[in-house]
Amino acid sequence: MPSALSARDLPSHAVEILTEVSGIAAVPGGLAERAESLLAQVQRVVPFEAGTIALLPADQRVHQTLSRHGFDELANEYYDGPGFLADVELAGLQRSPVARRVVDLPVPPAEIPLWGEYLLPAGFREGFGVGLFTPDGRYIGLLGVVTERATPPTPESINLIGLLAPQIATAVDPMRSLSTVAGMVHDATAGIVLTPSGAVLPLPGLPDHQLFTPGSEVLATAAVQLSQGGPYVSFLAPLPDTGGAETHARITVLAPPADLQHFAATVLLLSPSGDLHGLSRRELQVLGLLVTGASNERIAQVLAISARTVAVHIDHARAKLDAPSRTAAAARALRLGLFVPSPRNVRPGAATWHADSHGRLAL
Repeated sequence: MPSALSARDLPSHAVEILTEVSGIAAVPGGLAERAESLLAQVQRVVPFEAGTIALLPADQRVHQTLSRHGFDELANEYYDGPGFLADVELAGLQRSPVARRVVDLPVPPAEIPLWGEYLLPAGFREGFGVGLFTPDGRYIGLLGVVTERATPPTPESINLIGLLAPQIATAVDPMRSLSTVAGMVHDATAGIVLTPSGAVLPLPGLPDHQLFTPGSEVLATAAVQLSQGGPYVSFLAPLPDTGGAETHARITVLAPPADLQHFAATVLLLSPSGDLHGLSRRELQVLGLLVTGASNERIAQVLAISARTVAVHIDHARAKLDAPSRTAAAARALRLGLFVPSPRNVRPGAATWHADSHGRLAL
């Protein structure tokens, strides 16, 4: 408990509620499920008739609701639109983690559209809002509750909300959940998140890598591979020739769980290549085309080599993968992630992604 606050500055059950909220943050679960449990604890601090926890995805102007109760249909529609963010900015809640009661707002509530047009006419009179911020200062969303009582929440209750807000932010931070998903790849040495809008975001706990530079072929390739594969795809990317022993890095592409898809399109992880079975750079490129079903002639065309040379590379790759046929070699390479794909390798007529200079993916 911060030294600036003493026991008399907080409600008598403050320690109990702080412990409960900390426990919710530590238990695995979906974001919506956690938000429901967190709102139940907030209800014990400031009894309310309506409340919400909503998150703002990166590069977006519309919050995504995790939990919301007690509002009428018109208010719900407003919460789901861009006007709500404008109100949050007008109240200054996205700039400071300080909890503000309605009586503390910098402008009269009637001048804030959410209050003037929806909440006051519905009979709400007081409540509070508090921005949710991560430890590194990112605004990720808002906790807000409203009451039909005109009496503001007590200073002691607001002090406790100020202590709870960082814990609540940690509990519902999508990036924290994505880091847990990324933990599936135990040897990852770098990672990023691609948002649905195509923005590249850092993945907490892992550094970036030059292969994930905005506009890189790896970003475009990852989107193609995920669209053609499944929730988990692995492939190889050549490393710049610096004289080191490693010639390739393994790229793992993870589709986020359903409750995180508003905040992330994919998670990209980089790790050591692992056993390459003696496959050369060119053989890995040939396998990258072979797994798409490309003919020898098509492979030769893409790689600017002869069809005879392609046949030799396939024979060598088959032997190294202990595969009895080209089909078996392709299946084994796909299963083991032993291939170097290219955005040019998509099937005829398939959607092709490209990465622009800002790293945003587009069709």
